[in-house]
Amino acid sequence: MDGALPIEHDPMDPAAADFYRRAMAALAAAGVPFLVGGAYALARYTGIARHTKDFDVFLRTDDLDRALAALAGIGLAVDRAFPHWLAKAYEGDLFVDLIYSSGNGVARVDDLWFAHAERGEVLGVPALLCPAEEIIWSKSFVMERERYDGGDVAHLLRCRARDLDWDRLLRRFAGPAARVLLSHLILFGYVYPGERGAIPRRVMDELLARVACDHATEAPAGLCRGTLLSRSQYLVDVEEWGQQDARRRPHGALSDEEIAHWTRAAHEEEAKRQG
Repeated sequence: MDGALPIEHDPMDPAAADFYRRAMAALAAAGVPFLVGGAYALARYTGIARHTKDFDVFLRTDDLDRALAALAGIGLAVDRAFPHWLAKAYEGDLFVDLIYSSGNGVARVDDLWFAHAERGEVLGVPALLCPAEEIIWSKSFVMERERYDGGDVAHLLRCRARDLDWDRLLRRFAGPAARVLLSHLILFGYVYPGERGAIPRRVMDELLARVACDHATEAPAGLCRGTLLSRSQYLVDVEEWGQQDARRRPHGALSDEEIAHWTRAAHEEEAKRQG
């Protein structure tokens, strides 16, 4: 499937739609560059209309303070929910997620997100949308027990594989992360056997070569990269089994304080689910 697909507008409550429009207008008036992601970007690239209450705005870390000031200026309550990757702006039960990295610290929003953004329209407002490549990059690492984004990755590949900037995507999955991208491409060929030819052979060859090279290299002793895929399912490894947390500096991008904050939230959500 070539080319961008039209966004199907979410039949949300008019008050919610107006709230999101006001938030976008406030950011634009303040000169804050931002991208719309989430369900709206997924609809653009796949045609899948997902009716969620989330409204995801992506921006550079350096623009966060201005963004929060702009949204506070129109009367919204703002909160740096997880300072290493996520802030929020509220009005009653409505909120906007301001995203500038990923929870694991891997997919930080940088200039390339904006350089390759696609123009679209969200709730009747012209807006830039997150590039498909960066959406695949960030979603490929979401493998929680309660949320697995592999289906979104497969649908994005089915609709966009022939148009993707594969060289940029390969750079995003540098080093050992090649295994993560390769795993999704292998599953894509399983899910859509008749369409596996949409993945360039050179991409598969390069990833297989990277994995072979990585396999032949001496592995870091006692390192667990599972925490980059799930913030909760591999806690036993780092909290009880003595494994090193790959999110933690110098292996990863996060400090002890950031990991502790992110982990507390995981425990709280698990306690809510269990009643």
